[in-house]
Amino acid sequence: MSVEQLVEELCKNAKWASRALAVMPRVKKDQALLKMAEALTAKAGELKEANQIDLAAAREAGLSAAMIDRLTLSDQVIASMADGLREVAALPDPVGEVSGMWRRPNGLLVGRQRIPLGVIGFIYESRPNVTVDAAALCLKSGNAVILKGGKEAINSNLALAAVIREVLMELQIPSAAVSVIPTTDRAATSALLKMDELVDVIIPRGGESLIRFVAENSSIPVLKHYKGVCHVYVDQGADLAMAQEICINSKCQRPGVCNAMETLLVHQDVAGEFLPKVGQAFQERGVKIRGCHQTCDILIEANPASDDDWPMEYLDLILAVRVVDDMDQALEHIATYSSQHTEAIVTRDYERARRFLNAVDSSVVLVNASTRFNDGGQLGLGAEIGINTSKLHAFGPMGLSELTSQKFIVYGDGQVRE
Repeated sequence: MSVEQLVEELCKNAKWASRALAVMPRVKKDQALLKMAEALTAKAGELKEANQIDLAAAREAGLSAAMIDRLTLSDQVIASMADGLREVAALPDPVGEVSGMWRRPNGLLVGRQRIPLGVIGFIYESRPNVTVDAAALCLKSGNAVILKGGKEAINSNLALAAVIREVLMELQIPSAAVSVIPTTDRAATSALLKMDELVDVIIPRGGESLIRFVAENSSIPVLKHYKGVCHVYVDQGADLAMAQEICINSKCQRPGVCNAMETLLVHQDVAGEFLPKVGQAFQERGVKIRGCHQTCDILIEANPASDDDWPMEYLDLILAVRVVDDMDQALEHIATYSSQHTEAIVTRDYERARRFLNAVDSSVVLVNASTRFNDGGQLGLGAEIGINTSKLHAFGPMGLSELTSQKFIVYGDGQVRE
């Protein structure tokens, strides 16, 4: 069987399984998730053995310590995956939810009902725990999922999928509800992206090059974000102690993630007081600053920023800093360079906060809070499969509701159209 035939067979089976999942009651889905949590814990030894094969290959390939850390299935990571399954089981089930019922003049009762998307192709890199997260979210939202992980985690992903599918079979749920493409051949990704008659949506999660490849080669709708060029704007009259805490957290808590601040904008009225203090705090944490000429006049440790710095996603302890004349200039800068991921304002003024919220066109906009809160768990979704920075069909973190669509339902009493 060729790679293309293998992928097509997996997609056909997933399509069939999706029909059963779409009408499956919540109690059975939750039962499966809870049993999966138990099974992961019980089979931790087997999972770690498979993971060791991937880790050995990663070390031989010279992967960084950070990449190897993300790849490792420790007892703590396995316990965390099991807890995640239990958390998803406890979340409300969006499938079947009816909203907005209204009566038409002819007596028809019209409403909207949440339904699964169908079959989701999920293409991702490195972290094997994402395999379990995606499977849990798709199962709970009534979707079948086809998982295409990176070659560095193939053995771990297959082992995790085997545990999940064993539970599904035990509960007489179609095991094709969760499938891992069992090959590292890149042709498998290309084949998956052409299965538009069987797969309803593609969600890529990884580096910009992966996401651009998927978006440019898919004949299936893609929910994506290329990168996170996130801004914090410190407004005139802001609480500067609060602003410093927010900026340090936004940049330094985890600099290598997509919701970390990459550019700091500071109103000229507070720059002289704020930048020396926050600059020292950044310096103590190893942050290198690339600033506009006004920033460099205030901070001797700053290096001049180039035009390439403003749209840059550093994913590192590097920060672009610009002093702006007013909010108009801050909004213009964000509109020009933002990746529509996450932006924040620090201000004491309610009207200025409202203006920022209304004017900034990003998936999450915050007032007086860290950019690090753009995360499904932090925003109360329970979990997320990714963050979408394109507006169709969902904008921002994608939890259970975002993995569904809506159809119209109509109750009649013999009405016919004249």
